[in-house]
Amino acid sequence: MLDAIPSNQNIMLVGNHGIGKSEILTSYFEDKGMKVVALFLGQMSDPGDLIGLPMKNENTGRTEFAPPYWFPIDGQPICLFLDELNRARPEILQTVMDLTLNRTLAGKRLPEGSRVIAAVNEGQRYQLTDLDPALVSRFNIVNFTPTVQEWLLWAKRNQLDERIISFIEENPVWLDGEPDSVEDADRGLDKTPDRRAWKRASDIIKGHKDINEIYSKVLASVVGSKATSFFLSTIHNRKLVSAKDLLMHYSEYSPKLNDYQVHELSIVNEAIYRFLEVEKVDKEKTSQVSSSVEKYFDWLVDNRKEAAAHFASLYTKDIYSNAVSFMATNARLLTYSIISYVRTIQ
Repeated sequence: MLDAIPSNQNIMLVGNHGIGKSEILTSYFEDKGMKVVALFLGQMSDPGDLIGLPMKNENTGRTEFAPPYWFPIDGQPICLFLDELNRARPEILQTVMDLTLNRTLAGKRLPEGSRVIAAVNEGQRYQLTDLDPALVSRFNIVNFTPTVQEWLLWAKRNQLDERIISFIEENPVWLDGEPDSVEDADRGLDKTPDRRAWKRASDIIKGHKDINEIYSKVLASVVGSKATSFFLSTIHNRKLVSAKDLLMHYSEYSPKLNDYQVHELSIVNEAIYRFLEVEKVDKEKTSQVSSSVEKYFDWLVDNRKEAAAHFASLYTKDIYSNAVSFMATNARLLTYSIISYVRTIQ
């Protein structure tokens, strides 16, 4: 969508906190060589923080505004990221009106090609400022709702702790809060998990094989006591085979599959696709991994047809393009089997 929307049209991302709104924007524009300037409007108390301070031009005798620290004076386009737009004071929002309509602040125009993108939270649990409909109309509204599967793929690519990835794989309801919590309920200072918190939890425990009492308390301060308790009990009793173990040592770990239910095999399916999507398989291991995937799918077809249908459906999803390419190149028999199986179902 960022590629398709012209630069002179404003974008507003709507979504919960901690889901990566600012991160995805920063990554996208920096990859294109464009500077990203993030302004946290909820922290601004005066329009001068946004437009700069007035000063007298000694040559003309007129009052002008000195450019604020962030304003691009080199003429290069920027991505101006207005974070926490609906937490801003009304007087700040009035300043934003001119910026979003004319791309100017106190008479100074943003360089050609600059982008203006805002991010807002939505829901009764947030302390928000009502936005003027005239201001909202100047934005293209995008509801940003990355799925659990997309978060898991991101977590794998960014090398989050495998125990946390496995936990969310098997218990996705804990990714964005407590399963028994009431939506929009005021929880005060009670900690509950969110995507940003799980990233912090990973930073804390990664590299520590044993999670002792101290680390348990630290985790509780990040994702909450309930999530920590459930997480620790789950990893201590973990039973699902990892994708890496299954693909690298199929004959050793495949007997475990006989005890799995269909929903557990679906988790294994996703884990295999994520592994092939992110990991670079060594050339000497390619044949072994390809053979393991073929054997696994054949086993699903013979023993768990619902799980086989799920595995085949993942083959058609754009999210796992690298994994599909690996299978198509190195496991052609598997590709043929998947196509034939889908045709049989149809």
